[in-house]
Amino acid sequence: MNIGTIKREAKASLKNRWGLAILLTVVTYGLYTLLPIPFEIVASGGYDNWLKDESDSASWISTASAIVFSPLLMANYWAFLGLARGESVRLGHLFKTFQHFGLYIKSLGIYVLMTLYVMLWSLLLLIPGIIKALAYSQTYYICKDNPAYSMNQAITESRRLMNGYKGQYFLLLLSFLGWFLLSIITLGIGFLWSIPYLSASLARFYENLLNERSSHAE
Repeated sequence: MNIGTIKREAKASLKNRWGLAILLTVVTYGLYTLLPIPFEIVASGGYDNWLKDESDSASWISTASAIVFSPLLMANYWAFLGLARGESVRLGHLFKTFQHFGLYIKSLGIYVLMTLYVMLWSLLLLIPGIIKALAYSQTYYICKDNPAYSMNQAITESRRLMNGYKGQYFLLLLSFLGWFLLSIITLGIGFLWSIPYLSASLARFYENLLNERSSHAE
């Protein structure tokens, strides 16, 4: 699997759709970041205390909010997978995981399970935690393609798919280091392009991974 090819395919999938990709990214991470703030302020006992970060309650609220709104992240992965496949994607697709209670609970549970597993492995050493995070990286995509899978089935299938490909996935992530440094230099403006580009590349990685696994099985 060639990283350069994946990134070229990602750019091709975004052609004439950069505006939508940027909007998907801004809405996803904007809501994921901003929605918990009012609850944190209340839990902190006021705006001044929240600014000083002096309340343990706010920390708990922040953690709970990250879990409650985590289905947005899975919907974002699905939207970019749709872009990678040339499908029709709309902004409203970001809220698909909130429209069906069963899907919402499943996406929330997957987030909790993956976070818990990575944390437990990280208790041993940092490296095992990173390896497991890479192994679980395809779980959201697998849920899209296999809606009948249970949470653990999707995670297990991700581990199977990523066997032998974790290093390439890590290198793909590293290849965006320069983009992110440039985004920081531009006071964050560059993230409007680098994050959608990364999201599209990760979706293309999954597509290429499926193709390689299929060709090896024949």
